[in-house]
Amino acid sequence: MSSQLLPDEVWSLIEPRLPARRERPKGGRPALSDRQVLAGIVFVLKTGIAWVDLPAELGCGCGMTCLRRLRDWQIAGVWPQIQNILVANLKHGDRINWSRVNHGSPYVPIEMRGAHAPQHDLGRMTRSQRAANPESAEHSTPL
Repeated sequence: MSSQLLPDEVWSLIEPRLPARRERPKGGRPALSDRQVLAGIVFVLKTGIAWVDLPAELGCGCGMTCLRRLRDWQIAGVWPQIQNILVANLKHGDRINWSRVNHGSPYVPIEMRGAHAPQHDLGRMTRSQRAANPESAEHSTPL
């Protein structure tokens, strides 16, 4: 299924840009491949379903796995490159709802969103952030 959501040509452009996955010394369940996870991300964005509703039958892991990997790619700074490749090379890539992964997602750290962090994240502001933004301090919870 991942090859249908993410054709080989598109994957060959994205794969070299992804950060290397580190080994887990304590073992555990084998990690899903980046291609499987990216296919799950594309499926969620194309269909508009909730992350937690990603069907296991697709073989893309659970939605939370996809969301965590997306967060890791955003933090590593490679997501904008991946997004540009997907827009340019996927059929109807320009019609995907990218807002679910850019600057408004509650899973993107505040510092990555800029000055327009949603109200629900104010509880995670540091003291210095609250001091710099006093009108928001009344809505935040103390640390």
